[in-house]
Amino acid sequence: MRMVRYRSRLAGLLCAVLISQPLLSPGVAEARGKAAKEPAKAPALSSDQRILHLLDRLSFGPTPESIAAVRKMGLYRWFEEQLDPEEIDDMGLETRLKSYPAMDLPADELLTRLPSGAVIRQVADGKLPMPDDAQLARIYRHRVDIYQDKQEKKAAEKTDAGMMMPATGPAAVVPTVSPARLTYGELLVKSVLGLGPDERLERVLGMGPHAYEEFRSVLKGAQREHLMDGMTEDQRELLASFDNPGKAVTEELMGQRLLRDVYSERQLLEVMTGFWMNHFNVYLKKNEEAPYYIASYERDTIRPMALGRFEDLLVATAKSPAMLTYLDNATSTGPDSAAAESHARRQALGKEAKGPLPGLNENYARELMELHTLGVNGGYTQKDVTEVARIFTGWTVDHAALGGEFRFDETRHEPGEKTVLGHKFKEQGQKEGLKLLHMLATSPSTARFIATKLAVAFVSDTPPEALVARMAHSFEDNDGDISAVLRTMVHSPEFWAPEAYQAKVKTPLEYVVSAARASGAEIPDPQPLANQLNQMGMPLYGSMPPTGYPAKAEDWVSTGALVERMNFAVALAGNRLGKIRTDWAAVTGAATDPAAEELALEQRLLPGGVSEKTRAATLDELGAQFPAPAAGARPLNENRQAARAAQERAVLAGMLIGSPEFQRR
Repeated sequence: MRMVRYRSRLAGLLCAVLISQPLLSPGVAEARGKAAKEPAKAPALSSDQRILHLLDRLSFGPTPESIAAVRKMGLYRWFEEQLDPEEIDDMGLETRLKSYPAMDLPADELLTRLPSGAVIRQVADGKLPMPDDAQLARIYRHRVDIYQDKQEKKAAEKTDAGMMMPATGPAAVVPTVSPARLTYGELLVKSVLGLGPDERLERVLGMGPHAYEEFRSVLKGAQREHLMDGMTEDQRELLASFDNPGKAVTEELMGQRLLRDVYSERQLLEVMTGFWMNHFNVYLKKNEEAPYYIASYERDTIRPMALGRFEDLLVATAKSPAMLTYLDNATSTGPDSAAAESHARRQALGKEAKGPLPGLNENYARELMELHTLGVNGGYTQKDVTEVARIFTGWTVDHAALGGEFRFDETRHEPGEKTVLGHKFKEQGQKEGLKLLHMLATSPSTARFIATKLAVAFVSDTPPEALVARMAHSFEDNDGDISAVLRTMVHSPEFWAPEAYQAKVKTPLEYVVSAARASGAEIPDPQPLANQLNQMGMPLYGSMPPTGYPAKAEDWVSTGALVERMNFAVALAGNRLGKIRTDWAAVTGAATDPAAEELALEQRLLPGGVSEKTRAATLDELGAQFPAPAAGARPLNENRQAARAAQERAVLAGMLIGSPEFQRR
């Protein structure tokens, strides 16, 4: 209860500070109908401000190490090095990523190792064989048993409902857990935890569904940790798969993404990977296969091309099973295609047909033009959308439920000539789609749309027209080379303009990752960070509409959002996010009074400094939380003094992480 009141008080204080130091830029405030005076012209950025500005925009936030690197190398040399990520040593990150072995697997192998519900159903129905690997076979048998139990229960419930047998009397009351079952579970836990790592894994994999349910319900937090003590990463993964393979895939997917963002030395690559993952958005919960395909989508399609040619990226996403299934193009079938005619003949002859044949689907066609290339004002019509959909019929996935790859199915492709934006496309099968993608990728409208989106992400919510035009020309002149467009942006005066400095508000992802980086947090398990993003309304891979998440401040700044951010800041600073740990004593060093500690923490977390209002509010809150002892009060013993000092540092750090200055880029 005390923590809830504490967080609420801090959140209220933060909001009060924000009122006097609004996060929104004057242009956004004016757009919202608020009075905004013409700001006085600010002086040019200092050398240190330019370093911080570069790191705020082209990385997930400055750290002492990255600041030192830019200072030593120079702004532009650091930037050029980031444009060539393969030359940057990232072994520190690679060591951490070994915790996620499944993330190196293609989708079909990932579905075999950590089977989806669809795979298990096919095994249960005899359509797929059990795996040869003995341990995997145990996992499959366990999941099949669970599936069959559920099916039997559904059948029984349906039978009872059909017979209209009311549940009456004591027999209708079923206790949640009986004392006998609880004892059985405790005995299971005790017997398993007393074994070595290999034996523990074997015992768990040998449990039936009901025994495992008892075991799992009794297992406590510390016992869960002990269960995995001494196990290899592969063994831990098997254990997670036995429990819930789909959840295991999702947690590995999110975990590796967050570790990359926090720890990678190839920061610009990770920032651009996030940018394109959002631009070519796919939704994690679209279907059971989505997490499996997203792993390879990010690894093999987006990241390798994030700094390359836009057309290459566009073609790769168009062929990606993740995109084809998300926007339903994998099922799109031409109404006059050979497949449609064959289906109609079978129906006319009264032969069995496996349900209705999917028709023409326009989802991908519409988003391809509106969100991926031309933009909403790209000059196309509904007729163009339909024609694009006809062109992409036959672009499908071979056995999507089993992790298959892209395949062009000629029998489902719509025959005949198509016309898009006045351009005629002769009947050429798959080549029609490739020609259309080239036309869209090289369109001036696409150049301007991509340039605008990059400028909004990296410069300002309302980027100067001159900058957008310059970046668009660079896009056209360099065959859509993304690195060339970024180079044009960074070498433009608008990028370094004083009004651009700290003018962007961090999205929840940028806020969480930058806090982890700035604090020097050690993150053995990133799942608590993923949970925080859920609370802040930006779950990883969680944008259901194809638009992805917005990049402008007005979409992220609200009282409720600020409270969630403050709650996160307090939890991170106080080491209350699972096993994630910060060490503020190492930051404050020999500082003993609150002002000196605040300054040391400020230099670490916000090397650009904070306003006097923020600094005063931070110290005032510290005084309210930890008032000076009354005269004659008994002094605290050494342990309690150390505990109080640690709490004081956590309050100071939490306030600074939650400050308006930290929330800006």
